[in-house]
Amino acid sequence: MQHFIMVLPMMAILVACSSKPEVASVRVQPQVTFAVDTIKPIDGPTGMLWIAGGEFVMGTDTDPQRRSDETPAHKVKIDGYWMDVTEVTNEQFAKFVNATGYITTSEKPIDWEELKAQVPPGTPKPADELLQASSMVFTITTAPVDLNNYLNWWSFIPGADWRRPQGSGSTVIGKESHPVVQVSWDDAVAYCKWAGKRLPTEAEWEFAARGGVIGAIYPWGNDKDLSKHTNSWQGNFPNINTAEDGFKTTSPVKSYEPNKFGLYDMAGNVWEWCSDYYNFEYYKTSATQGTTINPLGPAKPFDPNQPYNVVRTKRGGSFLCNEVYCASYRITARMATSYDTGQDHSGFRCVMTKEMWESRKPTSN
Repeated sequence: MQHFIMVLPMMAILVACSSKPEVASVRVQPQVTFAVDTIKPIDGPTGMLWIAGGEFVMGTDTDPQRRSDETPAHKVKIDGYWMDVTEVTNEQFAKFVNATGYITTSEKPIDWEELKAQVPPGTPKPADELLQASSMVFTITTAPVDLNNYLNWWSFIPGADWRRPQGSGSTVIGKESHPVVQVSWDDAVAYCKWAGKRLPTEAEWEFAARGGVIGAIYPWGNDKDLSKHTNSWQGNFPNINTAEDGFKTTSPVKSYEPNKFGLYDMAGNVWEWCSDYYNFEYYKTSATQGTTINPLGPAKPFDPNQPYNVVRTKRGGSFLCNEVYCASYRITARMATSYDTGQDHSGFRCVMTKEMWESRKPTSN
């Protein structure tokens, strides 16, 4: 539980060196023989946009900054769906918590019995102080550091949670319109169920991020003037943040222009959870399947850097992304994160299908 790499950093490095890849099989919706549904409904849920389905090329073979898990590009078809116009905000998440009494993963002590399943057999139990309620927080460094070791800027901070994203002394008061952060995949799923929605698949997320623009590297096109288009890092990462865009951490949703579909912050601001498992080999398998319809992601998770963890995919990059280190505001960029990990640069948005809307929409008497 709670990203064992931070609790046992040296053990994680040793494990990664001896890991073997898991074969990634592709999961699809059972109605693969049906025509893709692109017809826009007459009405729809508030705060969401209808994204007409269709066929597109997922991933990239041409982006010079592509990483190996973004390739090979492969054809996908998806049905239409509604997507939240913005990332879920602190105000929206607070309504969920107030209505349900929900307690997020970061607010709970780490369960050693659950954690043991994510580390090599025989791993000794960490000290009790490492198992208290906590979450991952970015800390700017005082000087340039080795960019190959993220432990130089990530820390496991007791008391950090969605109400206090950077730990004791921080707050979301006055940031009601900022995206909620420090939410695990489980937390995001719980919110979605309460709202009558679900997390997007990777395919749905990427299709929406593209905004119907063929060949675009970013949701807004190919213009590399990032400060004009998205909340990202300006300066030398991770020790100098000039905050030329006015934001050192999250920005209020709708601070930048939307993409061609009308969706805000599909790049930068915060990473967004998707429903899929992450599997490093997934795209290689997908490319052998022909055109897949409504893919649900791989059947099993696997990240060679954390092979014992159950990892899920995140998309979109965050306010920490920059050209030198991350560049994950690119449409095709992917991130593998343990399902039970909260971070102060990670949030989510939801989608809803026609069937989900029909089951929930108000009826006239």
